[in-house]
Amino acid sequence: MLGGAAAWALGARAQQPAMPVIGLLAGASPNAYSVATAPFLQGLKETGYVERQNVAIEYRWAEDHYDRLPVLAADLVHRRVAVIATFDTASSLAAKATTAMIPMVFSMGADPIKIGLVNNLARPSGNVTGMSHLINALSSKRLGLLHELVPTATTFGLLVDPTNPNTEFETEDMQAAVDRFGYKLAVASASTGSEVDAAFTKLVQQRIDALAVAAHAFFLGDRSHQLAELALRYRVPVIYAWRDSAIAGGLISYGRSVSEAYHQAGIYTGRILKGDKPADLPVQIPTKFDLVINLKTANTLGLTIPPGILAIADEVIE
Repeated sequence: MLGGAAAWALGARAQQPAMPVIGLLAGASPNAYSVATAPFLQGLKETGYVERQNVAIEYRWAEDHYDRLPVLAADLVHRRVAVIATFDTASSLAAKATTAMIPMVFSMGADPIKIGLVNNLARPSGNVTGMSHLINALSSKRLGLLHELVPTATTFGLLVDPTNPNTEFETEDMQAAVDRFGYKLAVASASTGSEVDAAFTKLVQQRIDALAVAAHAFFLGDRSHQLAELALRYRVPVIYAWRDSAIAGGLISYGRSVSEAYHQAGIYTGRILKGDKPADLPVQIPTKFDLVINLKTANTLGLTIPPGILAIADEVIE
């Protein structure tokens, strides 16, 4: 009887379905994407999947070394994960180039058609779908907001991460916006903490009146605090793409709610685990962008926020 019971237990265990595995790929660090991971997991939970209970997640962080992404993506493919979720443009392109079979859900700032991830938003072909923040397509709006804050400004700065694949697109968009208004643009690059200090100093020496920080994941997390401190030290008005940057002490941010985008990516990932195909899940793009103002920082900089901007702000930090 004991032998029969043991055999039955082993058989029952063997018949249990294997826990699905999600491969999560990102170009930056876990710290930079702390704003993304929690809402992603919440989206998964809403579809019935809880990490370490009925789904496993293999995390792969490139730690800002984007050249590692192809190897990390290949490792996830080798492990035969059920879905690959990507958290930025660089990791999305790496995953797309690595597999045409494993379903993929992206969440990123670039235009997915422009960079070749999909050819149709409503019916994405192949194995790819996801969320686009379109954050790096708002240069003209951010420039306009900066000019309303500093009406006498004529020279603007742009801080970019040169290793980010969006850099060229975002620089071109900002240059075009500056040219339309007849202003000047100074561009500086940084991909390490020490380079951020040096780039900020360089921009100040070029006598910029205000600064826009590119929508690159490198500038999240610890970099948000570093940039906020530099802006106060040099008394430079700065606009960001991310709400979290304003919360960290930045003056103003304008862009899509990033947490909502990653939350939706978690839902899409869960739906694919349940059997949905990427081609049946339309790529989601934002219809609303949030304007966040940090009044405390404005007061420290000696800036008066125009009533018109305050009136349309989605969030005011006092």
